[in-house]
Amino acid sequence: MTSRKACWVDEDFTSRVSGLNADALSATIDRARLDAAIRAQGVAFHQAITAEHANLFAEVPLFVTASQINQMHTVVAAVERIVKLPEWMNSVQERQDCLGVFYGYDFHLNEQGAHLIEINTNAGGAFLNALLLESQRNVALPGEVVASKDPERDILRMFLNEWRLMHGDKPLNSVAIVDEQPETQYLFPEFLLAKAMFDREGIPAYIADPSSLEARNDGLYLDGIRIDLVYNRLTDFSLHKHHALREAYLHGLAVVTPSPAHHARYADKRNLVKLSDGEGLRTLGATEADIAALKSGVPRTIEVRPDLEATLWSERKQWFFKPNSGFGSKGAYRGEKLTKRVFGEIMQSDYVAQKLALPGERSVSLEEGQTILLKYDVRCYVYEGQVQLVVARLYQGQTTNFRTKGGGFSMVRSVG
Repeated sequence: MTSRKACWVDEDFTSRVSGLNADALSATIDRARLDAAIRAQGVAFHQAITAEHANLFAEVPLFVTASQINQMHTVVAAVERIVKLPEWMNSVQERQDCLGVFYGYDFHLNEQGAHLIEINTNAGGAFLNALLLESQRNVALPGEVVASKDPERDILRMFLNEWRLMHGDKPLNSVAIVDEQPETQYLFPEFLLAKAMFDREGIPAYIADPSSLEARNDGLYLDGIRIDLVYNRLTDFSLHKHHALREAYLHGLAVVTPSPAHHARYADKRNLVKLSDGEGLRTLGATEADIAALKSGVPRTIEVRPDLEATLWSERKQWFFKPNSGFGSKGAYRGEKLTKRVFGEIMQSDYVAQKLALPGERSVSLEEGQTILLKYDVRCYVYEGQVQLVVARLYQGQTTNFRTKGGGFSMVRSVG
């Protein structure tokens, strides 16, 4: 039998990619071009990039092998086929009319291959990374960009298709980009980029708090303006805390994307349990090829249960614990960092435990002349089963963040 390592890891992991990622100085982005691209977005966007965003963009790209890219594509394709199986679809009680924008498939890459650690349904960063990518188009760097030729155009088509799936050829006349207190959100600059994209297409777009929305019999309204489509950035995935928006979703008063159905179908962490269970997948009707792809690409994940308490505590260094409906690494813990008190709280909550798949590392040079190693994860933005854009996040600590000096969003380039 061919080993997992033989399938997905080739010699260029150590010979080229590893060498490039270990070099903090020879391949860096052109910061002047990026700064010019930021200024070109206008005063509001430029001013929204504050001191708090000092670690929004990393100075270096991340290099990956073609085999790692191929494995990520294979895992994505397998998941997309499985979530369309009748038994999987029947397990989702929420209504679904459109496909859902910005699925984020997050991977850890290491010498054993690519490991899907989670799927998100309102994955942030695509607009910002499209800006980063465009600013570096003519910068000579090793490898090839892992993105479509025009990510922003693909993003626009995605939203238009969400509208078309529910309303056919009827024109899309308004969009609301919705999050709680949006101006205070770290990724508020991205909301401005989204608004600008729609505005350029002649589609008025508004950035709004969900409390400003009103559900009427004939539609969803924002300050008296009827809203056709909601780009949902809320982390209340069920929308139970936001009555007007949930009413609009349930009664088709507006296209809401992503929606509770999309989260339930893809992003609930308990889905990782099913995706890593070969026998369960076989029962659902998955093909042997897809089962094999997920067996090698999704770390074993189990539901945390009281009867497993002693075993999980003794084996805690092998596991990463995640809340079922978590987001942004909130409430997530690497097992070896757990105190007995926090472990006890996990055992009384709705959690899954995922076998630890260590992230790769990228060397980064700081202004002080110091060179440090940062961890990274890789995110594939996916729509209709197609990977639109692949990016990385560099960080220190237990989980991804934008507080690490030298870290942030990083371009991904494929070598070999």
